Amino acid sequence: MNEHEIPAELKKLHRPAAIRRRLNARPGHGRLGDAVLGGIDGCVTTFAVVAGAAGGGLPDTVIVVLGVANLLADGFSMAASNYLSVKSRREEVLKARREEEAHIARIPQGEREEIRQIFRRKGFNGDVLEKVVDVITRDEELWVQTMVQEEHGLQLEDRRPLRAGLATFAAFAAAGLMPLLPYLLPVRLDGREFAASVGVTALAFAGIGVAKGLALRAPLPRSGVETLAVGGTAAALAYAAGHVIRRLYGG
Repeated sequence: MNEHEIPAELKKLHRPAAIRRRLNARPGHGRLGDAVLGGIDGCVTTFAVVAGAAGGGLPDTVIVVLGVANLLADGFSMAASNYLSVKSRREEVLKARREEEAHIARIPQGEREEIRQIFRRKGFNGDVLEKVVDVITRDEELWVQTMVQEEHGLQLEDRRPLRAGLATFAAFAAAGLMPLLPYLLPVRLDGREFAASVGVTALAFAGIGVAKGLALRAPLPRSGVETLAVGGTAAALAYAAGHVIRRLYGG
């Protein structure tokens, strides 16, 4: 492919300034990924509860109670899980950093040899390899980071556990509230609450899918449709289960 055949957007992404911004934006700097994760789960699980209860013919009050209980309990559980997961990864990175700092202080030549062998495996050799080793080992912070990534296989993320957990819970609660809104309105919808919940939730799923597409840099329409399909499938299964159980037990 010659220069004239390269798409303009691709050229733009590979300009020096764009490359620099992309490389500086290390994974975990934003909360969008945590929010998308919480939003998808919140919307899916809460609407599944609403759909199952509606399929089972339960009163609106029971639907609200079950939905709110799920919103709080499952939202907290997911936020706590994300908090502990991020915290564990940070602690693993910190442990590896302390270990490498101690090794560099006590046996620097051995650590230089590790750097040498790491980059030899990447195809560097001769004078070029020695220059790479010299550049990396001249800067202790770069040396430690390289060892953490290459020897321990850990990613140097800048995610804070509490913020990750709070972002997950906030997104879970906000998105999970959508299916319940028609049941919480001060005016009655004359039995059309579930139909309204379906519409509101479909819009929420599409919006979360678009946010997911932005987070993953994926095509937005496809991402929205995929999320809507996943959420719709979960809701259909829950509604069918509630309906079948109601018929079996004569509810």
